[in-house]
Amino acid sequence: MFLNRRGKITIAILFVWTAVQWSGCGRSKLSITLAGSTAFQPFAEKLAEQYMTVRPDINITVQGGGSAVGIQSAISGTAQIGMADLVDLPEEAKALQATVVARDGISMVVHPTNPVADLTLDQIRQIFSGTIRQWNVLGGPDDPITVVSREAGSGTRSSFEQIVQQIHLPSDAIIQDSNGTIRETVANDKNAVGYLSHGLLNERIKALRVDGIECTVQTIKGGQYPLVRPVFLLTREKPEAAVADFITYILSAPGQKTIENSGLIGVE
Repeated sequence: MFLNRRGKITIAILFVWTAVQWSGCGRSKLSITLAGSTAFQPFAEKLAEQYMTVRPDINITVQGGGSAVGIQSAISGTAQIGMADLVDLPEEAKALQATVVARDGISMVVHPTNPVADLTLDQIRQIFSGTIRQWNVLGGPDDPITVVSREAGSGTRSSFEQIVQQIHLPSDAIIQDSNGTIRETVANDKNAVGYLSHGLLNERIKALRVDGIECTVQTIKGGQYPLVRPVFLLTREKPEAAVADFITYILSAPGQKTIENSGLIGVE
């Protein structure tokens, strides 16, 4: 039985389509998932985007959720790389392979119109424990202080509380789930005070000096600024293949340059 012209064309199209599908299966992209620190998330996204231009055979997904999520994701294997920005890793993370890829200052921030420019660590402790409730106690206006903090499980909050110590948040504190929402809350409330990653400062908020020290790249590098924490990448086992290659890229000169150009501090 002979096929007509239309039948021959249809079979030819099906043959080509099948061949393409089979050939594509052999070249599927490798996938890497990062999860955790919302402070480091935008920097990880930028690094992943740059890396994928060099390695188009690898697809990298970056998710947030906080440092606690990063640790648990690495432990469970739901992410190949967990991200955590903590002064010290908790006990459950000690079994993980940890690589420090950056350092980050925690900036104390207020609304740009707030005349207060400097806080001591003791004043910060009293503000975030509800002992100091009015800005006029600190040389500011006769207005109540709006305390803005991160959620439990946040690496930024854990590091902040570990360095400042003896913090007991007041019941009316506003709790936000990312550095970005902290920034927006402070930018829209003239009485607010919060804390966030140095790399996420912008003109909509004002960074305060802490014990007379500005939060700058120079003071963080020099060890003068007190609120500093490392950024860890965590893996369940010693990283290999694509995961190891991506971490190596972050630690390379181009990766560290991206980190420093974005406002964080590279590792030395």
